[in-house]
Amino acid sequence: MPKPSRLRAAALTASAVLLSTALAGCGNDSQDQDLTAQKLSWKDCPAPDQAQGGGDAPSPLPNGGEWQCATMQAPLDWNEPQGDTIGIELIRARTSGPADKRIGSLIFNFGGPGGSGVTTLPAFAEDYTTLRTRYDLVSFDPRGVGRSAGVWCENDQQLDVYFQQDATPDDAAERTEYVDNVRQFNAACEKNSRKMLPQVRTTDAARDMDLMRQVLGDDKLHYFGISYGTELGGVYAHLFPQHVGRAVFDAVVDPTQNSEQGSLGQAKGFQLALDNYAQNCVSQEEDCPVGDSAQDVKDRIAKLLKDLDSKPIPGIFPRELTETAATSGIAQALYSQDFWDYLTEGLEQAYDGEGQILMMLSDSLNGRNQNGEYSNLTAANVSINCADDKPRYTTEYVQGKLGEFRAASPVFGDFLAWSMMSCTDWAVAGAADHPDVSAPGSAKILVIGNTGDPATPYEGARRMVQALGKGVGVELTYKGQGHGAYDSESKCVKREVDGYLLNGKVPDSGTVCS
Repeated sequence: MPKPSRLRAAALTASAVLLSTALAGCGNDSQDQDLTAQKLSWKDCPAPDQAQGGGDAPSPLPNGGEWQCATMQAPLDWNEPQGDTIGIELIRARTSGPADKRIGSLIFNFGGPGGSGVTTLPAFAEDYTTLRTRYDLVSFDPRGVGRSAGVWCENDQQLDVYFQQDATPDDAAERTEYVDNVRQFNAACEKNSRKMLPQVRTTDAARDMDLMRQVLGDDKLHYFGISYGTELGGVYAHLFPQHVGRAVFDAVVDPTQNSEQGSLGQAKGFQLALDNYAQNCVSQEEDCPVGDSAQDVKDRIAKLLKDLDSKPIPGIFPRELTETAATSGIAQALYSQDFWDYLTEGLEQAYDGEGQILMMLSDSLNGRNQNGEYSNLTAANVSINCADDKPRYTTEYVQGKLGEFRAASPVFGDFLAWSMMSCTDWAVAGAADHPDVSAPGSAKILVIGNTGDPATPYEGARRMVQALGKGVGVELTYKGQGHGAYDSESKCVKREVDGYLLNGKVPDSGTVCS
């Protein structure tokens, strides 16, 4: 997923719970350790812990069988592979088909960064029932996420305040307060997670995946990456092109952009999704309850946000719905066309002076559950982004860019421009301007772009194909709405993806699905 951190959280990730202890799972192994030879101890999965979002243990699989969980040991620091280790939490569903038809493991990353794969894979297992006929379905909490030595920053009460702050400052005093809040959050990350912060780069997670491939007994890494998971997959392909098996990238991050370009692209993407929502609302047979025309819908939303900037309305007691919370809630609803009805209900309610629905959507984006407990989604998201991204921006620089961002999106422009400040005074230097995904010699990778995707705009798919290099990326276009394509109920997308993953049938590059 692109920048900034606040809108990178994929709608697929499970929502919210308490923060975890930072370095659970760190240990000391002997200097002659061979982590590729470790044997995983698969057991029944426990209920997700606080950092993973909480809730119940995963239900039995759709057509029988139980989920299994295990902990893989990986180097804390890949530059010192014989040193301390951390535990990487895994979950799997064994293949439902005959043993002689099994291809191997299919590893999923659902994005964020910061989303727990251990909680997300069971939540969407039904979507992958066909793939399970020939694969063990496997996902994991990447390092710094959930149970995998999860990082943490501020506590629940502090995060409530953090997500209520004015994230679109209008004057010098508000700008100072905003930057102070960012610095306070980032200082808490350093205080509470100092040991992990230098070790959560995407390159580190990619190395974990290659270790995972070996420990699972696979010669090739078969992979399904969604949103930020496409960036992780691209980095893996760059580092280990000879080990790439059948791989699918869905909801594709543009690997050629730095964090500013990603934020601007996302402003355009969310504005496009809002345009599409507004047009859809007024095109129904029944009158659109939030506007008389598409432009009226957008104008009323802009006015609502402006009014909330000076006068919040009641939200989920005791919190109020601020401009920032409402913007986050609207963005969350644009991740999937399935959420558009909730957005309409939330806007209707807000126009009547009540903000509960928009606040519930905002809480979901930020990883907060109904008990007021936060997962470590935000802490991990910021930590991974800031470890990856080299640029650091000043208030003066952002102010100079506001016009460009507002032109891209009157509704989301300011919010996304100011979110470029999220790595202010971060404790660890960023690795690069953008990831390197060039992968000469890799097997073919199916790259799917969604024309209506708000969080990873469509153009990123073609740029990923180009960046992977000649003969590697195969582009598939889905003409639809929402974040991602495979779970869109498009029979065409499902047919092409399943045909590739199950039978090795590569679609023609340039194939278009609707």
